[in-house]
Amino acid sequence: MALDITDESEIYNLDSLVSYFQGGCKAEHDWRIGTEHEKFPFYRDNLRPVPYEGSRGIRALLEGMQKALGWESILDEGNIIGLVGSVGQGAISLEPGGQFELSGALLKTISDTYCEVIEHLALLKKISEPLGIGFLGIGASPKWTLTETPRMPKSRYRIMANYMPKVGHSGLDMMYRTSTVQVNLDFSSETDMRRKMQVSMKLQSIATALFASSPFTEGKPNGFLSWRSEIWCNTDNQRTGVLPFIFSERFGFVDYIEWALDVPMYFVVRDGRYYDCTHITFRQFMNGALRGQVANATPNMGDWITHLSTLFPEVRLKQFLEMRGADCGSWKRICALSAFWVGILYDSEALNEAEALTKDWCCEEVLDMRKRVTKEGLKTPFRQTTILEIARQVVAISRKGLKNRRQYDSNGLDETNFLVPLEEVIAIGQTDADKFLSLYYSIWNQSVEPVFWECVY
Repeated sequence: MALDITDESEIYNLDSLVSYFQGGCKAEHDWRIGTEHEKFPFYRDNLRPVPYEGSRGIRALLEGMQKALGWESILDEGNIIGLVGSVGQGAISLEPGGQFELSGALLKTISDTYCEVIEHLALLKKISEPLGIGFLGIGASPKWTLTETPRMPKSRYRIMANYMPKVGHSGLDMMYRTSTVQVNLDFSSETDMRRKMQVSMKLQSIATALFASSPFTEGKPNGFLSWRSEIWCNTDNQRTGVLPFIFSERFGFVDYIEWALDVPMYFVVRDGRYYDCTHITFRQFMNGALRGQVANATPNMGDWITHLSTLFPEVRLKQFLEMRGADCGSWKRICALSAFWVGILYDSEALNEAEALTKDWCCEEVLDMRKRVTKEGLKTPFRQTTILEIARQVVAISRKGLKNRRQYDSNGLDETNFLVPLEEVIAIGQTDADKFLSLYYSIWNQSVEPVFWECVY
């Protein structure tokens, strides 16, 4: 989240919170695609991480991007920690370990997403090359220890870093050593949200397998294909993972709200200052728990929106749905992730087929699949088959959905073109993580350093 939301609208009751979600319902012709992707900055001469300070640091990088784009700087205690464009242009933010994130604009087609990604990476390269900085597109940092990883000067991250060790053993790794790509998609109604939430939650592990690219930690294989996903299995389980209640036929906005109300908060922001609220839930906040501790102790809609951004299920509900299961990868895979989910969720025929495919998948099976896929990837067994075969069916459904959308680029190509990287993975049965491990034990001579050049933007 690049910018803290300022919305002082009063929360009167549960209906106020429901109204927020209802405000996200859009007519199909207004559905858009918002793609977010993170990457690790590193020094090209020694493969070291890039600190915030210094003439070749992340501050300098952000200042260079600000001059080139003309976007507004986002400041935290005087430090530039992000950029935001005018309405609809997107934003740039820093993750805790310096991961550089573009939260893309709301776009109509995957071809538009492709143009946005290419333009962003080209500008980033223009600004970063004189500083000797490259960017690594991979799901987890392959070489640096947690101690070696820099800390960004963001107030919210100090609160999170203090809290994480209390609620799981991988929270700090999640913050500082992982990188993801996600796509944010719209819904037309509560019923449409339910269908898309249920289908995408069930299929999230398929995306995890297809996009797995984090097999290394601190210079050696870590035993996983998606260590990033494994980290999430051991991070603050009150707010992460697969949410069993969404499998109900009656699941709706109120159910998500009731869950969110009882998840501990991270903070509230008052007059630009962050107050640690990890000791209370949002429900307790609504019942007066912060009276006498902060100014304006009655929660407002901005507080609620901020709280929703601190929940991390595999599919997150805001006024849109966020697909959160994939490791970051090459620019082709950034576009492929958006294409994969748009094809499934933005075409009625494809959504019907995906729903039929997953209709009888129970929560226990989905939970088991999520746990196993981090290590076994496409070879993960599921009933009488494997995730590879399920992925083959799902990508075919996505292809059909993209074809049905009839969105063409200037060369007359439709959006199915962006699924080719996934179809190649399925054809050979090998993900990026599988490929990296094979190279590690052969021509890379058991070194992870070549992966920097294999995955550099």
